[in-house]
Amino acid sequence: MAAHVPTMLAMIIVSSLLMAASLAVVGWGRRRDGLGYWAAGLLVNALGHVLLMLRGRVPDVLSIVVGNLLWSCVFVAMIAAIYQFQGRQPRWLLLLVPPALVTALVIVFMDNFAARVGWVGLMIGLQALWAMAIALEHRRSTVGRGQWLLVAGFALEGAVLLGRSLLAMGLQGGAGATNILQGSGLQTLTFVATFTVVLVSSIGFVFMSRDRADENNRMMAALDPLTGVANRRSLIAALDRDVARAVRTRESIALMMVDIDHFKHVNDRYGHPVGDQVLCSVVNVLSARVRSQDLVGRYGGEEFMVVLPDTTLAGAEQLARYLCRAVEESRCPVRTSGDAGAGAASAEGQTIAVTVSIGVFGGRLEPGDSWDMLIAAADRALYEAKEKGRNRVEVATALRRPASQATADSYSGADAASRY
Repeated sequence: MAAHVPTMLAMIIVSSLLMAASLAVVGWGRRRDGLGYWAAGLLVNALGHVLLMLRGRVPDVLSIVVGNLLWSCVFVAMIAAIYQFQGRQPRWLLLLVPPALVTALVIVFMDNFAARVGWVGLMIGLQALWAMAIALEHRRSTVGRGQWLLVAGFALEGAVLLGRSLLAMGLQGGAGATNILQGSGLQTLTFVATFTVVLVSSIGFVFMSRDRADENNRMMAALDPLTGVANRRSLIAALDRDVARAVRTRESIALMMVDIDHFKHVNDRYGHPVGDQVLCSVVNVLSARVRSQDLVGRYGGEEFMVVLPDTTLAGAEQLARYLCRAVEESRCPVRTSGDAGAGAASAEGQTIAVTVSIGVFGGRLEPGDSWDMLIAAADRALYEAKEKGRNRVEVATALRRPASQATADSYSGADAASRY
């Protein structure tokens, strides 16, 4: 089945222009996500297909040479967009090699339609597969499923163009036509593939940008922007979930409240930028020494929380003493910027030693126990550690339950005893 080629070219032109305009609106003010390069590629795609559609009405140097050059440049822009989306610098010298080769091949085979179709199809098909390979290279670090639409579009374009190239090179007039505007089944498939790249891959790229924005928003809502660990809200949510599980399964759970000793002195002497470095240094020490199922988060200011599911009080106390020693033995190197204060500048190249006080609660919970009761218990132990001189660990052995619950528990215990 052969479609009307000028109609298909018009569809590609209109869809490219509309998609480019849409991407320009979506990507306005967003400089590092690749949408600008992708929109530029779609504009080039529209212009190149306009020149192809004007074959015979404009000089061949425009319709054939410039038209094919622009077609190759479309993939240069799309590959650059993928590089930028991945946070990598586009390799421009390497990217511009295929357009240069396409231009040279078109000039050499200007009078040989089959050879020109074969070589140009080979070069641009390889570009499409190159774009697909770059997208797949970082697939594990790209969130969402938009990347698979992108890959599918490039895979289809590459397969069709390489197949068209092989037919053109293997048979005289193997492309099924002697002019780009002459319809044939393979010509139709080629333009359908191009149309697919315009729509499917472009939509996939937009979805990739959206999925990344959603992931960034989720991370911003869940993580402390300075230290990169869980913030107060996500800490409480995780603790609430783990407490409910511990009550249901009757497994032990432990909680640490960790506070940096004399942190105000660090800020006053060296400035807040250095204080921020100390916070990050302490977080790194804590995070590197807990299990993967444990959660370290910033509860507020210089205070951190460590949630330890399925951990006894003895195990939590042992870990707390280990963390206390590890922080004391570690030192935070001071790095200053140009606008750092005098105190920070004077400490450039030095290291700062700090200590922490830790309050610990752990054990099995009863129905009705809640996350805030655990925090209150660990906080009391932390206050005791501060009162006893800091750089130490203190343990809370019991929760303070409401009187009504304590009475209910005692009645329950009495009833159980009477049954025996």
